[in-house]
Order: sequence, then C-alpha cells, then structure tokens
Amino acid sequence: MNERQIIDHIAALAGRPDERLIRGIGDDCAVVAKDGRLVWLLTMDTLIEGVHFDPAFHPPEKLGRKAVSVNVSDIGAMGGRPVFVLLSIGMPPSFEPSWFRAFAKGLAAGCRDYGCLLIGGDTVASPQGFNCSLTAIGEAEADRVVYRSGARPGDTVWVSGLLGCAAAGLELLRQGLGAASAAFAPLVEQHLNPTARVDLGQRLGESGLAHAMMDLSDGLATDLAHLCTQSGVGARIAARDLPGPAALAEAARLAGADPERWAIGGGEDYELLFTAAADARDRLLALGRACGLPLTPIGTIVAGEGVVLVRQRSDGTGEEVGIAYQGYDHFRDRAGE
Repeated sequence: MNERQIIDHIAALAGRPDERLIRGIGDDCAVVAKDGRLVWLLTMDTLIEGVHFDPAFHPPEKLGRKAVSVNVSDIGAMGGRPVFVLLSIGMPPSFEPSWFRAFAKGLAAGCRDYGCLLIGGDTVASPQGFNCSLTAIGEAEADRVVYRSGARPGDTVWVSGLLGCAAAGLELLRQGLGAASAAFAPLVEQHLNPTARVDLGQRLGESGLAHAMMDLSDGLATDLAHLCTQSGVGARIAARDLPGPAALAEAARLAGADPERWAIGGGEDYELLFTAAADARDRLLALGRACGLPLTPIGTIVAGEGVVLVRQRSDGTGEEVGIAYQGYDHFRDRAGE
C-alpha cells in the first residue's frame, strides 16, 4: 500500500461523522464548528529522526521551530490563524539535556513567531531515536475557510515563493556541500528552518480570491494531484514558469541532481499552492507584494483529471508528461503490494 491508499483505507473506517464536523480526512485540516461564526481547524504532523531530519546536521533549535512551522502551515493553507499546539515527544532514555533545551527553545520561538500557545502534550522514552508530533489548533471564519475542493476549470494555478529549495538544501547537506557556496545558504535554511506562509494564507482567505488552496509539503506534483482529485479537475503546468532561485541549477550540478525534479517532487517547501480566477492576477500580485512574497502563475486548471507538465523543446514544440503523485511518498517502495 502506498501513502494515498493507506489514508483512503483509514478514511473508510472513520465511521459516521459528528454533526459538528464540517470537513474531515482529505484536507490540510479537519474543520469543526465552533460557534455560529467561527470554526476550529485541527491538524497534526510528525518529525522522525532518520526520515524527516538528520541530527548530524540539523541544529535542535531550528528543528524545534520547524516542528511548529510544518504544523501551522496547514492552518495557514486553509486561511486560518494558529491558536494552540500540543506536543508529543519521544526521546532515547539517554538523551542529551542540552540538545533537548535547544529544541525546546526553538519550539517556543516558533510558537511566538506564529502567535500560538503550547498547552500540553506527552513525553515518552523512544528506543529508536528522537521523534515528535505536534497537534495544531487554529480558527477561522466559517465562510473564509479555503478548501482543496474549490478549483474550477479555467482557474490559474499559483504558488508562493520558490520551489525545490528544501530538497536542494537537504541533498547539499547530505553530500557535505552546504557550505560550498554562499548562494546555497537559503536552500539549506529552507530545509532546516522553513517559514510557514500563515499571513499570506489568512489574506488569501479574507480576500475570497483563492478558490482552492493547500501547502506544499510533499512536492508540487503530489500536492497538486491531491487538490485536483478533491476538486474533480485536472491541471496543466508549464515547466518554464516554475519559480526557483538561480542557485538551484548550480546546486543540482554539484549534487548530480535534476533541478526540475526538485521543483516538482522535492517536497518540504511549505509554500502555498492555490487556484484563482484568471482575472484575479493583478489583485493577487498586489497581495503578494503586501506580504513581501512573490506569487507566480504556473499553469491552468482543466476539465478532466491528472496533472500534466508541459516542457518546451528546443524546436519550439511542447512535450507533455504526466506527473501526478510523483512527489514524496513514505511508502513508495511498497506501492506494488
């Protein structure tokens, strides 16, 4: 079973929904009625040593902040405001107190940065290294929540920021190339200490311009496929329009990697992916400027299904390649079972 199949199986066993549940499994957050005007947004993410981070090069203070960022990113991706977090942490019995103190310092800094409060959790001994899970709780006005399911044929597909940076940074660190060039520092930092686009997500929700939205955690190819599946549509993406830093090509050359592969399948950029009406372009660009972030149109939502990447050949003709669900999957090696 691959990751999608596992989630689908769990969803099928979830049981009869409570009348207070507005949206359950299948979006960035579960959405639960709070009162007549507001809803709760609930999400959880886990960081596992050896899967999500390597303590050999990931400073604990930055890891603590990242633990908050990757969770509140989901809340921002639905137009919400983070309010509370719960922490479950597992550490080897012989853990180093200085490491934990640095991690906790980063966690507290992340909560301050995003305006949320740590209110509880659990601590356990772990025989397999360090791991932590955060549950984030946010809120939003019910009519301002942006779901994955609102994309419409004719919409423009947008992304915030730059793509492929976190995947590049991780590979550079793995190969000991992180300090090979000063231009690589932002790539490395994107893996070690990403910033969740909570402010942008809230503004997009308040503006009503975004029809569908989610954050980029598993890579553009997989996350856009999820959005399209939930919306019952397909998408065409232009390879030449994918935004990436100039240093990405040089990093790929040194690491023996493909920069396009990083951009569409690398994951962990935690930028926002959203769709909007074609005539919203100028308003969206202005909104991005107000947030200090570049917003880039990269393609179009179409009727049908699937995600297609369109490359331009040297002779001017186009090459179309299906890329749906080609991002990160924890269980890809088991997909044939």
